[in-house]
Amino acid sequence: MPSLLRIILNPILPLSVGDDDAHAGFDAAFLLSLFCGAGIWLVYQRYQRMHNSPVPFEHRPPAAADPNFTSIPIENAHLESHMEVDDIRPPLNIPGKRYITSFDPATSLHIGTYVSDDEKDIKDKIRKSAQAQKTWKKTSFTQRRRVVRSLLKWLVDNQEVCARVACRDTGKTLIDASLGEILTTCSKMEWLINHGENALRPETRSNPLVLAYKKCQVHYEPLGVVAAIVSWNYRKSLHNAWSPILAAIFAGNGVVLKCSEHVIWSTGWFVDAIKECLNACGHDPELVQVICCFPDQANVLTKSPTIKHITFIGSESVGRIIAQEAIVNLTPVTLELGGKDPSIILPGTDLNRWISVWTRGVFQNMGQNCIGIERLIVHEDLYDELHSLLLERVRKMRPGSVLAQSPEGYVATVDCGSMISGARFEALGTLIKDAVEEGANVIGGKGYEHHYLKNGYYFEPTIVGPVFNSMRISQQELFAPIAVLMPYESIEEAVEIANGTEYGLGASVFGPDQDLCLKVAKQLECGMVSVNDFGVFYVRCQVRYFMRYILILPLTLILCSQDLPFGGTKKSGYGRFGGPEGLRSLTNPKAIVVDRFPNLVQTSIPKVLDYPLGSISHSWTFLSNLIRFLYADSWRTRLHGLLALSGTAKK
Repeated sequence: MPSLLRIILNPILPLSVGDDDAHAGFDAAFLLSLFCGAGIWLVYQRYQRMHNSPVPFEHRPPAAADPNFTSIPIENAHLESHMEVDDIRPPLNIPGKRYITSFDPATSLHIGTYVSDDEKDIKDKIRKSAQAQKTWKKTSFTQRRRVVRSLLKWLVDNQEVCARVACRDTGKTLIDASLGEILTTCSKMEWLINHGENALRPETRSNPLVLAYKKCQVHYEPLGVVAAIVSWNYRKSLHNAWSPILAAIFAGNGVVLKCSEHVIWSTGWFVDAIKECLNACGHDPELVQVICCFPDQANVLTKSPTIKHITFIGSESVGRIIAQEAIVNLTPVTLELGGKDPSIILPGTDLNRWISVWTRGVFQNMGQNCIGIERLIVHEDLYDELHSLLLERVRKMRPGSVLAQSPEGYVATVDCGSMISGARFEALGTLIKDAVEEGANVIGGKGYEHHYLKNGYYFEPTIVGPVFNSMRISQQELFAPIAVLMPYESIEEAVEIANGTEYGLGASVFGPDQDLCLKVAKQLECGMVSVNDFGVFYVRCQVRYFMRYILILPLTLILCSQDLPFGGTKKSGYGRFGGPEGLRSLTNPKAIVVDRFPNLVQTSIPKVLDYPLGSISHSWTFLSNLIRFLYADSWRTRLHGLLALSGTAKK
């Protein structure tokens, strides 16, 4: 009886069905080939798992991440609170040392007191990173991907602990931590794993006709040791630390991170996870260093000749100082500074459809978001309705801490967390007061005294409007939970209002006609624009689309597979991080030109151009005809140039 394999393959076999011996021999050969192929595939898969599978590592959660954590509450907490509270005062007998207090801004609980790095400490950490980078730069992309993949698995597996760590140090909510810290960081790592090598592998460039016999390539080589200086103003300890570190090490660099003094506790723990991962993967953990010091000590980093690139995320005033200090060694700098992001709401927009997006755009992270919506520019016919919809939501928002229990022993549902500190409350109050004096109405607008978190830094979710470009509140970055409503009459006026500040980071345009939205978007002076959405240029695919359009998830993933460059224009800074542009900015693009056919066709100097020149006239005629042959706009002219060229070359 013929085997099942024989029956299946019979239509394509050249043998007759009755030739049993021939078919039996084919069956055996086919099965042998099949087993060999399966064996090769299994060996390949084993190799891939051996070199690409995530490496597990241990990194214990800190005690302060526990919701039941107890500590000393600090009244009017600030970075040097340890000087005023006896129970947390460190030994201050070390000459030249300064200390930084870490505290929970939502509960005022003391988390830790840390020694600030001095000049010697900073130089030593730069040296350690440079030493480790000498070996790291020789690693393959497979090895670097494995580190990133291991970190991605660890972050997904430990996301609740990571969110609680971020919440403890910044006062944000678990939802804000998940969206702003974990989701964005996972997105960056996924892109590095899938597309990072493509952005950095040697790139072959097309040649002009005159160099047709050459092969031209661009190689993206590591710079050495780069620095990332991340200020508190993004209020992110996980993402702001991991994002520049992972980009730097994937490009083959060592990295020194100067974290914000406000988040030293959480940043240190998050970066220690990267160190643990590097060690588990067989690499030197000294490749990554964290510096925490007061701003007046940071110039040791920015003026270091060992640092080959600086990425700064923070305020315009500090960005200017860093750029000036980097000039000492001509160190390139990427500056991501402040923003006053507008959201233009065009006539005819269904406000109920987008009110949730605008509310989160304004109030997420209590407005402490560099790409948060700072101005809602709304057509005058929709102004009252938008104000009413925002007011309905603002009145129901519940501030608090997700890591604190009430006196009754329960943790209340929290919509919004605390501010990072109360340092700007007075300035915000002044801006709001000035707006009121110029005719604006205000809902909220002051610090909020929580009923059982008395020392937390809370600010009321606020609505201010109508606001016009002449008011200071429309020009200065607020970085606070304040919805600024600005009415307009014509679309031209809306664009003028949107472009009417010194900033140009992000923006968004909403309306029923996408073509009109796109037309408006192209007129905005900024680095990034979302149409009928908010902030999607930062996270390539937002979660709500996954939930709403789950059936087209594969298509969404394909369309969103490329990461985008992040950055702005005007006083929002220059340079880009993220995407191929950001990754390549951390490398030295080296052009290399080689012969396409070595020893067969190579560059030679024609006798008419060789030194010493026999005749300037002949040399000029030769070159002018060569240029005519290569670049003339018609083939007839090029042919005449070629004929003249051959004639000149014989002389």
